[in-house]
Amino acid sequence: MKNIVMFCGKGGVGKTTCAAATALHYANKGKKTIIISTDFTPSLRDIYEIEGVEKPAKIADGLYLDEIGYEEIERLWDQKFGPEVYGVFSTVVDISYEEFVAFVATIVPGIRDEFMVDYIRELSESAEYERIVWDTAPAGQTLGLLGMPSIVNEHLKPAPRIYSRLKASRKTKRSVLDVIKGWEELSNKDMEFLRSDVEFNLVTIPEALAVRQLDDIIGEFQSYGLNINNMIINHVVKDPDCDFLRTKAAMQQGYISEISAKCGGNQRILYMFPYEVKGMERLQEAERVLFANDLST
Repeated sequence: MKNIVMFCGKGGVGKTTCAAATALHYANKGKKTIIISTDFTPSLRDIYEIEGVEKPAKIADGLYLDEIGYEEIERLWDQKFGPEVYGVFSTVVDISYEEFVAFVATIVPGIRDEFMVDYIRELSESAEYERIVWDTAPAGQTLGLLGMPSIVNEHLKPAPRIYSRLKASRKTKRSVLDVIKGWEELSNKDMEFLRSDVEFNLVTIPEALAVRQLDDIIGEFQSYGLNINNMIINHVVKDPDCDFLRTKAAMQQGYISEISAKCGGNQRILYMFPYEVKGMERLQEAERVLFANDLST
């Protein structure tokens, strides 16, 4: 069992519901838990039905919620590299420091994703929480996030030849090459963190398109040296009591068999509910179903 549990999947498969129920499960087991969203259109507060903007927000005893937005990304950039990189680029670009940080955090490809990973890593290292449940954006964005430390590292290989021509300002304490080296070390550290400290849960549904996409998602994970630890099959029909549901259940069984073959049996089932899963009471029901076979987790 790893302390960081990530949930990913294509949009609309219920990964946020699964993440919310899992975080509740750990808190109920006495583990101080935080659930974090790195989706810039988060829905965790809506699922838990909590108001307010406090960060982190307390949901229940031992359970907290946080959402990483542009503000956190800007703060991380500012702490680690902002002044020094600005010192380099301000020699050739006329831009204020505030404008530069906002530009880097929101526009420059990769920076936002790199520091999201770094944020989770630092929170884990702080040992403030016993469990971190990580709810991500839809699969395409998440794969970009997971691969970003590796991509940044590739970019940095020719960087000395490119950036060494820039002259640092007097405010820069380190040379340009030292700044680049620091960024490279950060990318390596974040990639190793993903490989060794994060449990990956892929949420899917037993339908043709979702199943067909699994090979691509699993393959891309593996290209970064990452493996899917568990597959969660959501919206499964249980005890069909009409022709419509019996037909749907029969169709789902074929896809469930395909999914089982792909994930080697490491799977959980979350049955279809006749209502929207929102609020603590209904999330408790989802938790009981999701962890029915291993309540000692």
